[in-house]
Amino acid sequence: MKKLLGLLVLGLAVWFMTELVPPQPNATPSTPVKWTSSQQCKECHQEVFAEWEDSWHAKSWIDEDVIVQSDNFSNKVCIDCHAPRGVFETGVGNRVLPRSSRRAEGVDCLACHLLPNGGVAGTINMPSAPCKPEAILDLSRVSFCAGCHDQHKTVTQWRATPMADTGPDCLDCHMPFRDGNPNRGRHHGMAGGHDMTLVRSAVTLEAEREGPDILVTVENIMGAHAFPTDERSRAADIFWRPAQEDAAVRGGWTHLHRIRDPYRMEVDIPSTLLHALASQDKTGVSPRRTLRFTPGGGPIEVALFYKLAPYYRDPNDGRVWKTEEVTDPLMDSSLVHRVVVP
Repeated sequence: MKKLLGLLVLGLAVWFMTELVPPQPNATPSTPVKWTSSQQCKECHQEVFAEWEDSWHAKSWIDEDVIVQSDNFSNKVCIDCHAPRGVFETGVGNRVLPRSSRRAEGVDCLACHLLPNGGVAGTINMPSAPCKPEAILDLSRVSFCAGCHDQHKTVTQWRATPMADTGPDCLDCHMPFRDGNPNRGRHHGMAGGHDMTLVRSAVTLEAEREGPDILVTVENIMGAHAFPTDERSRAADIFWRPAQEDAAVRGGWTHLHRIRDPYRMEVDIPSTLLHALASQDKTGVSPRRTLRFTPGGGPIEVALFYKLAPYYRDPNDGRVWKTEEVTDPLMDSSLVHRVVVP
């Protein structure tokens, strides 16, 4: 009887330990987690998630410029990079494939970090963490970005510069270490063409008189790739007008020069990109362009504007305007630099 009672007490103790005592935080689950959404990453990676959520990677499916240019994604090749399956699934450096679910998450955590075996790629091995990241060196290689970002030649442009041998590379400029501290990890805001501070740092604009003429010089001084990069989506324009006392006054501009690489079908449009300063050694292509025009007397102002979409459109009916029709570039672009010539 005592032996039976002892076994009963022992059984109750075992049941108590297994059913009532919560598992330890670092306990290994018997069934591996199946990663199906970036939302699963939020609890443990709050800082990274917040940075990504505010980035244009996260907005790549809802970006209004992309929706217009892709005709609401009826141009299905655009889906590949704006709602991609995992980079590791198709192989680093290869073009990604589109996914059919969670497209509103854009270029999400899983697109970059999910491994074909269901694991998670990271920069260190940490088997005690819930996602058990594996250190994968490819995650930090330029070729990792190429699956999407070389569709429009950006990586090819970088490879034409000495920076391909010496640096900096994509991560140095677009995913720098937080506060410059490697121990803080890389910032996942992934600043790019939407960041006007970054855009302004890449290019200079100068203007001066030479007799009755004005000489305007624009130069790509910092970009590790062409300015502007991304052949289909980006453009920059130089306009001039009689100088205004108030720089914020809208309108009255005359178009002088367009800087853009034409899309693949636009065979009648020449490329006018400003290639990277460092690329001149390898390609002989100058990063500088000087324009001459005769505006007449009086002080003038010259300005460089940057566009996330290549064409100006009539706000009423969406008709594409010719650049010479545009008198108010700020209707659909951002001011980069402005110079007043007395």
